[in-house]
Amino acid sequence: MIVVTGATGNVGRPLVRMLAEAGEKVTAVARTLPAELPDGVQAVSADITDAGSLPFDGAEQLFLLFAPGSFAADVPAILSAAKDAGVRRVVLLSSQGVATRPESVSHGQLGRAIETAVQDSGLEWTILRPGGFQSNTFAWTESVREQRVAAAPFGDVAIPFVDPDDIAAVAAAVLVQDGHLGQTYVLTGPAPESPRDRARVLGELLGETVRFVEQTPEEARAQMLAFMPPEVADTTLAVLGAPTDEELRISPDIERVLGRAPHPYAAWAARNLPAFR
Repeated sequence: MIVVTGATGNVGRPLVRMLAEAGEKVTAVARTLPAELPDGVQAVSADITDAGSLPFDGAEQLFLLFAPGSFAADVPAILSAAKDAGVRRVVLLSSQGVATRPESVSHGQLGRAIETAVQDSGLEWTILRPGGFQSNTFAWTESVREQRVAAAPFGDVAIPFVDPDDIAAVAAAVLVQDGHLGQTYVLTGPAPESPRDRARVLGELLGETVRFVEQTPEEARAQMLAFMPPEVADTTLAVLGAPTDEELRISPDIERVLGRAPHPYAAWAARNLPAFR
């Protein structure tokens, strides 16, 4: 059995679907359970900050992620409970910022501590370090639907954001295949694209112009603070405004694992276009 934490998120949801379609036995874990799940998937409401609430009995593999609000979790205790219950392999969804933003408390320091706990757990492990998510443009759904407007800071800074479905596909592969143990994979999209580029792509798919409005960093930060801690918002803005050379690099790791190129933003947008109509 495979336990998937964060099962309602942008990565966890497609991962559960992909594993179920592949015939794997899956337990989907989230604080708030979805209304629908693929046939055969067991759903468990649990809090990752409470190791005792996590359903590890009978599991052999674990997909593990820690959202910004769950940084207080006792990671070694979670991993110890998983190991004691018979889990033998863990795949951690980390962040590219562990390597590129080592000075950041949220991305570098806490992220590195979580990775180290996984590496020292005695379990088989693989670490996934994605860059920015193409799905971040879900933040535009209301403004694009109602006004055909998309607002973001640093409008012409192009970064190779990654499709969450590609992250899920890599996670599904490394959870069940051999050959990935002890590996750290950096996951990016196939090309750098700016916020202005993404607004243009949405407009082309909708058949109407989507007007791009450039926010100030201060305006963007005020919006971010509604759903992320200040430290996370500050590091995110630093990445968006002044990406490092490594954050601009196109990683070959998705193609290495999946045997195909990662999806461009246009593919993600086409798949999710109903949200913007």
